[in-house]
Amino acid sequence: MPTYAVTGASGHLGREVVVQLLGRGVPAADVVAVVRSPEKAADLAERGVQVRHGDYDAPDTLPAALAGVDTLLLVSGSEPGGRVRQHTAVIDAAKEAGVGRIVYTSILRAGATSNPLAPEHEATEEVLRGSGLPFTFLRNGWYTENYTSQLDQYLARGEIVGAAGDGRVAGATRADYAGAAVAALLRDSDVDAVYELGGPSFDFAELAAAVTEVTGTPVAYRDLSVQDYVAALQAAGLDEGTAGFVASIDEAIAKGELDTGSTDLTDLLGRPATPLVDALRAARG
Repeated sequence: MPTYAVTGASGHLGREVVVQLLGRGVPAADVVAVVRSPEKAADLAERGVQVRHGDYDAPDTLPAALAGVDTLLLVSGSEPGGRVRQHTAVIDAAKEAGVGRIVYTSILRAGATSNPLAPEHEATEEVLRGSGLPFTFLRNGWYTENYTSQLDQYLARGEIVGAAGDGRVAGATRADYAGAAVAALLRDSDVDAVYELGGPSFDFAELAAAVTEVTGTPVAYRDLSVQDYVAALQAAGLDEGTAGFVASIDEAIAKGELDTGSTDLTDLLGRPATPLVDALRAARG
């Protein structure tokens, strides 16, 4: 039986992938959870998962963490500006350890979008292509949780404010993306494959309507220019750089760059992705 490793396995996505691997019948002894703080994955260890210390920022910890691994899910780091360095350390360690294939959680339309988060993902893809290791790119779209986590704020304000115009977001839940990752890990033949992943798309007016439907509280979408949105974000307490960063994401949405007509997500899942209304209901509890 192959051995599968997941980096960042104490985080939201990585943990969900480990749990779904177990749910798909992969023996716990054949699953390696690579984490920066092993105590945060004690529950996985109790289930028989191999919990190993591996820190993106401590490259010397990585070869041992990846020893004996056949297929690795490299979950992208969470620190903008440091990701390429961190990811390269993992890729180098994987090559040293003899890992057979790396599955990487990239971003939708990497290399063809103005999304400010994309350049580090594109650079990581280039590192992987140049490594000589077989790879699979999971170009994840936006997480529905980016919005469901703000549900209380939407209800308190009675509006969603942004600069996305009528641009659409092909959102899917974390569990959906984890399920796609598991499917890709288990497909041994998926060598040098690139998947563009996204769920059923919605615009922000539809997001507001869905929030209204689920909660019974009227919520509307108020669209601003990019400049006015930056000003509004600064007035809410963000510094100029962060405000500009957030607004540039909405600008990419307005251009249609967070939407996709690809069916790759449903193809990998073998089912439809979770509808927005269902995700909001789950968040509402």
